[in-house]
This record gives sequence, structure tokens and C-alpha cells, in this order.
Amino acid sequence: MKIGFIGLGIMGRPMALNLRAAGHELVVPERRSLTQEIRAAATVVGDAAHVAEQADVIILMVPDTPDVEAALFGHHGVAEGLAKGKLVIDMSSISPIATKDYAARINALGCEYLDAPVSGGEVGAKNAALTIMIGGPESAFERALPLFQAMGKNITHVGVENGAGQTCKVCNQIIVALNIQAVSEALTFARKAGADPAKVRTALMGGFASSRILEVHAERMINRTFAPGFRIKLHQKDLNLALSSAKEMGMALPNTAIAQQMFSVVAAAGGEEQDHSALIQAIELMGNVKV
Repeated sequence: MKIGFIGLGIMGRPMALNLRAAGHELVVPERRSLTQEIRAAATVVGDAAHVAEQADVIILMVPDTPDVEAALFGHHGVAEGLAKGKLVIDMSSISPIATKDYAARINALGCEYLDAPVSGGEVGAKNAALTIMIGGPESAFERALPLFQAMGKNITHVGVENGAGQTCKVCNQIIVALNIQAVSEALTFARKAGADPAKVRTALMGGFASSRILEVHAERMINRTFAPGFRIKLHQKDLNLALSSAKEMGMALPNTAIAQQMFSVVAAAGGEEQDHSALIQAIELMGNVKV
């Protein structure tokens, strides 16, 4: 297929290159930040509208909800270049509610729309091992499946309604945040009570409390290795999506709100670029102890 790719950052660049390696053509908009590797692999055109004109499928991988709206509907945006029958896939992590609106506006132009956020980070993107959560019509999913298979391994069509993929991603981020907070509290409690947090972690890894967060992030906490795998500021963005969407739906997410406040404590102290496992620093501050 001829793929237009918009958003060639830390995640988008390897995702696009994996599509090219799978035999698909790439069309990308001109940016000063384009690497020579991308320029060699893709046809470079003036803007997002020209990308949409030349491509059969247009993929977005940008930071936040306003970025998706601008890429789609802004001046010289994707919508200006669409023709009936094309497919737009948003792989960013954005608001499920806004996604439904964007999908309806793209559908009105005679095109299909999928929301397909990902999990797995830069490593997963480079290794074509991303988890991809998709919302949208079955026909669009089947059409896009070879593309998803070139970028990921755990591919789930969550629902036929647009927004289902973004909802799933928000759920993922809620669970991850609350697990990080739980592990932070447990390790800080262990240290304050006089136990060795590293040995407590080892013991818990063999029981019902075991998790990927306990395995990976607890080790980061103990070793103080907070170089970012997934930055606090990005997790804050995702929890804001959860909390704002919950407010619109008239429900409460009390523990998610607390986790967001813990991230805010660390961010306020200059840690927003640290890995999200650095949330433990907020718990340590309240306990007057360091793990």
C-alpha cells in the first residue's frame, strides 16, 4: 500500500521504517527534523494535504489531542487532501470522546477511520513488537491489518465503534499508574519498617502480587535509574484524558486522581522528564525516607 505517515518522532520514525521494510511505500510531509534515513525511505511532499492526496492510507502518530485535530483539520491538513475511499488511522494516544468527533468528520468525507493507539514504547516500535488497540469498522480493520502486523505483535480489534481503541489505551494507562503507585507505597513502607526493599521485591515476585511493574519498575526504584522509558509528563497527559473523560461521563476515578497528584509532585520538583517509575519520589517525600 501507499502509506502517508505524519508524526515521525521517537515512536513514529521506527514505525514508519518498519512499514517500508514490509514493502509498503511511504509519503511524508516536509520537516526540517526529517532524518536522512526517512528521506531515503520515503517520498517527501509539502504538507499533510499533499500526503493525503498521494496516499491510500494516512497514519498519524502525534503527541496529543490538539495535535491530531490540527493535523487532520488545520490549514493544509489531511482532510483537505482526502478523496472518497481512503483510510485514516490515528495511532496517537488522545481523547476517546474527541476521537468519535474526528471519525465522524472524516466519515462525512467518504473515508474510513480507525483509532489505533499503541503501547510498548520506543523499544517496541523499533522491534515491531507494539501492542495495538483498535477501534473502528471491521472492514477498515481488515484493510489495515497487514500494516498493524508490520508494526506490532499483540493486535486487538477492541470494538467496531470509533473511540474503543483510545478507551482501551486510557484503561492501560490507569492500570499502569495505579500499579506504579502501589509498588512505590509498598517499597517505601518496607524501607520505613526496616526491611530490605530489594529482598521484599524478590519475595513478592513469587506470589500473587507479582507484576511487570514489580519486576521492571521496582528495580528502577531500588537502583534509582529514572532515565526515561516513558516520561512522567506523558503519563500525566494520559491520566488527564482519563480524568477529563470521566468528568464528561459523570463518574469518578478517585485513585487515578491521586496517582496524577503524585506525578504532579515529582513534576513540580523538576522531574517531569524522568521515567514514570520516579513517582516513588513523591511517596518517599511523604514518608521522609528513601528506598
